[in-house]
Amino acid sequence: MCELFGITSSKPINPTEFLKVFYSHSVRHPHGWGIMYEENGKRILFKEPVRAYDSTSLQSILETLPPQKNMLAHIRFATVGKVRTENCHPFTGTDHSGREWTLAHNGTVFTGKFNYQYYKKQIGDTDSERLFMAFLDDMNEHLRKGVLSERERFEVVSDFVARNAPRNKLNLIIYDGDLLYVHKNLQNTLYYKKTSSGIVFSTQPLDEIDWIPFPVAQVIAYHDGKEMYRGTRHKGVFIPTLEYISTTDAMNI
Repeated sequence: MCELFGITSSKPINPTEFLKVFYSHSVRHPHGWGIMYEENGKRILFKEPVRAYDSTSLQSILETLPPQKNMLAHIRFATVGKVRTENCHPFTGTDHSGREWTLAHNGTVFTGKFNYQYYKKQIGDTDSERLFMAFLDDMNEHLRKGVLSERERFEVVSDFVARNAPRNKLNLIIYDGDLLYVHKNLQNTLYYKKTSSGIVFSTQPLDEIDWIPFPVAQVIAYHDGKEMYRGTRHKGVFIPTLEYISTTDAMNI
């Protein structure tokens, strides 16, 4: 499976040591990496279809990366889609109100009508990109009624995830420029650690101290390192099949 990393903080923190450990996991997840960070008020997105551990581009980024309040990172193990830049995470796009959304996904989308209707529209060929395209369309449908408040945006995200979680593995970190949304629906696949000014999220603990399992089957949104909204716990907990477990075990050899 892929791995996720995210930060939300009231003050910029140095993520480099966390990221060095996170990207070292690419030895087992060699099919690409990506990062979204902010610099001078702008969102920067960089991704490559190579093993992060070997990337000179990533090394350069980590050497010059400024402290961050909000960021996402991803390493990929290709289960759906070829090894190419277009299939690396995070994905980013703009809704009809002009708001930019960025999404990173760990998991597989097995069911859902959108899993087919976006084949000819997407740039790459992953289920994650199709999920993101369906999400933006869903957000735009709600925007037809007018600009959404922060709470209303959260409700759209929470409802979309709850509707599509059943029978799909949807570990997600989404950023909209204000809120960082986090969700997992498989046990033992996402953790968080509190810092003095915020929270760090990771698929696996990145050191030996104070990592807490993230709640299952519930979208939680954060701003400046503080929880803002917590969705209703849904019933879409992912139950792995024997085939899925065998594939995951093979990836961790």
